[in-house]
Order: sequence, then structure tokens, then C-alpha cells
Amino acid sequence: MGNAIETHGLTRRFDGRVAVEDLNVAIPEGTVFGFLGPNGAGKTTTVRLLAALIAPSAGDAIVAGHRLGADDDALRRSVGILTESPGLYERLSARQNLTYFARLYDLTTGRAAKQVERYLRMLELWDRRDDPVGTFSKGMRQKLAIARALLHEPPVLFLDEPTAGLDPEAARTVRDFVALLRREGRTIFLTTHNLPEADELCDTIAVFQRHLVRVGTPTELRSGLFGAGTVVRIVGDARPFVAVAHALPFVRDAGADGERLSLRIDDPEARNPELIEALMGAGARIRYVEPIRHSLEDVYLRLVGQGGK
Repeated sequence: MGNAIETHGLTRRFDGRVAVEDLNVAIPEGTVFGFLGPNGAGKTTTVRLLAALIAPSAGDAIVAGHRLGADDDALRRSVGILTESPGLYERLSARQNLTYFARLYDLTTGRAAKQVERYLRMLELWDRRDDPVGTFSKGMRQKLAIARALLHEPPVLFLDEPTAGLDPEAARTVRDFVALLRREGRTIFLTTHNLPEADELCDTIAVFQRHLVRVGTPTELRSGLFGAGTVVRIVGDARPFVAVAHALPFVRDAGADGERLSLRIDDPEARNPELIEALMGAGARIRYVEPIRHSLEDVYLRLVGQGGK
């Protein structure tokens, strides 16, 4: 498996202002890549660069096997894009909208009809196929826009805030569809402010503020920032057992709050049995043991709070 997207020093300036600075990433085929950052961080500019909608000021990129600037027409045919505010023709029906865009993708009449039906059915819009898009809810419009981006079966898909403003049911449908696309082997470049959604869907996550702050799997980002740890819930007051835990050479830190004994530990899976044995030897009655779980929000806020340092 190769890389669907590679960037090398990709940079874009607008009137002397740097919007994207020296971006270097490699995104394997068939993965979901989360691109997180605050408003104004350069996420949309990055998508526009990678989709060959604007030219870089420096650096280059290869997307779906096509080099940016050298083969832009082929690159654009190899990607699908869902923008944050997709434009659809409200007086036309869902089927008419998709048929129109399918022809722009140079699909034959027969192929266009098959693709339109396929994606309207997959996204649960077939029963509304002949209704004007102006009568659709935001969630239905969003699903229709995703269908539009997929009509030509692109190997790489850019999704900019695909569930923003959707009700929970519509958002769940979109997330399930993204997971299906991944299983089909497509590469998805996902920008979102929905951190639980990114945690659920993404194989790799990048935090970005004009330049790349940190990139890794969700697990790598958590362990890199916070280390590993264990919570031991004890019957009664946990404070007497803090000193017991501190005496163990593999415990980096320990603290107690009520019945909770929280510990930073090197390699918890290997060390937890020794920890439990020591605590029980000191008289602790243990209710349960679980890993310390930091949310992706914790990771994101820590990285963004560092200001990219």
C-alpha cells in the first residue's frame, strides 16, 4: 500500500501572509486522516491546495499519483470535495442536481443514471429523488453534497466539516457512510471541529496551525502528551496507599481523590499485576482497575494551547 497524499514543504502565502507553512505529511491509501485546528489555521487553504484549486507558493504535493502543478486536470478528476457550504441548485430535484454534476464529470448518460441511483439509495435519499432540493433539510443537503462528490468514484475524498450543524441522526448516517468509504479503500481527508467524531473515524490525526503541530494516531498523541496511567478504585480512602505506590520503581507519579488512586506508570499492561499485588499486600481492597483515558479534546487543547510551539 502506497501513499495517497504526500506533501513536501507545501506553503501558501497571500499578500505576504503565510496561510500554510512547510507542510510535510504522508497519508497512506485507504485511511482517514483528520486535520484539526482552530478557525483561521489554514485548513481550508490546505484542502484547496491539495485539490489543485489554488497553486502553492512553495513546495509540492502528490495526490492520487498526480503531482501538483504538473498534472492538475488529472489530479482534480481523482478527488472529490465536500465544502463547508456546498452549493446546490434548489429548484432542481436531487436527481437532477446529481445528473447535472455527473455530466460535468464526463460520465455517460447510462453511467450517470446508475451512479445517481446508487448514491441516493446509499444515503437514504432515493424516496426524495424528485423533490426540489429547496425543500430538503440541512442534513439531507449535506448527504446529497457527499453523493455529488462521489459520483465519479474518486480514490481521494476531502470532507470539510461533513457533520457541522446536523442533527444526531443525520450526523450518525454521515459518520457511518465515511466508515463505509474507508472500508471500500478510499482515502479521506477530514477536517472537523467535532473531536469525538475525529477520534471515532480517524486512523491518523494532525493538529495544524499554519504549520504542522503534531501528527500521529489518537493513541500516539495521547501517550506522547500525557504518558500512560492506571486508575485503581479502592474500597474506602485511597490516600494511605499513595506512599505504597510511590515506593514502586515504575510509578512516575501518584495521587488520590476519595476512593480513586491515579498513577502514571511505565507500561501499565506489564506493571499492573505487580502494582495490584503491592496494594493488596498493604491492605487495599480493590474494586476495579482501569487505564487513564485522556480525551482527544484534552490532546487538542494542550497542543493548540502551546501555540504551535
